[in-house]
Amino acid sequence: MPGGVALCGIGWRHPHHEELLRRFPELPFIEVHSENFFGAGGAALALLQRAAEHYPVSLHGVGLGLGSQAGLDTEHLRALRALCAAVPPLRVSDHACFARVAVEGTHLHAADLLPIAFTRSSLDLLVDQVQQVQDALARPIAVENLSAYLHWSQSDMPEPEFFNELVRRSGCQLLLDLNNLMVNAHNRAEADALQSCKAWVDAIRPGSVAEIHLAGYTEMPDGLAIDDHGSAVREPVWALYRHTLGRLGLLPTLVEWDTELPTLDRLLGEAARADREAAQC
Repeated sequence: MPGGVALCGIGWRHPHHEELLRRFPELPFIEVHSENFFGAGGAALALLQRAAEHYPVSLHGVGLGLGSQAGLDTEHLRALRALCAAVPPLRVSDHACFARVAVEGTHLHAADLLPIAFTRSSLDLLVDQVQQVQDALARPIAVENLSAYLHWSQSDMPEPEFFNELVRRSGCQLLLDLNNLMVNAHNRAEADALQSCKAWVDAIRPGSVAEIHLAGYTEMPDGLAIDDHGSAVREPVWALYRHTLGRLGLLPTLVEWDTELPTLDRLLGEAARADREAAQC
């Protein structure tokens, strides 16, 4: 961003693959879903390697299930390690969730990112499995806070404290998804959702965040907010973004738009707004 701040990258999704590689717009990085590029060789990996010649690439996963009591999927981890070798990434990230369960000796994958309880035992498990991934990849990873539509009744600590402890004990970092915070506050019917989210951010230890995610959500007729990444970033999330940068400093940022994809220019416009917002902080 000439004369300004260039923090914000975009999620590089299939409909924009060829156009991005034809135009090469100025971006600090792009982010892809790791699982879309698993497998040895092939056209998809070749396309990503071509993009990596022009942009730093952040690998964002949805399948590790870092908080799964059934343990890590070793084949998934092996594929991720091979991808990191083929396309050395700027960052590697996944979610603080469970996605695998064991039923009578069979491991089953859940289709969604399911929430974990903020308990000491969940923290111990998450720390252990994050460390396993970091050992396998020989690098720290970033772990994302979740948008969740149900919560466990057990809780030993507030969510920000849980993440502070995860970072302290495992050496990982936090991928701070501000849209997820806003969706959760909205669905809890907080009297002041923005203030609640600001308090969440204020409780995070400075220096622990590797990247920020911004996205849009859909509000259903019954008032439920759905984190669908299918629209522009909402104004309350922009307000939270400004507060976050003021509190934690300038940080790499990503605009996620995964459904109802707009034109590439519209997506780049959202990233440009993030850079303008950052320039005012």
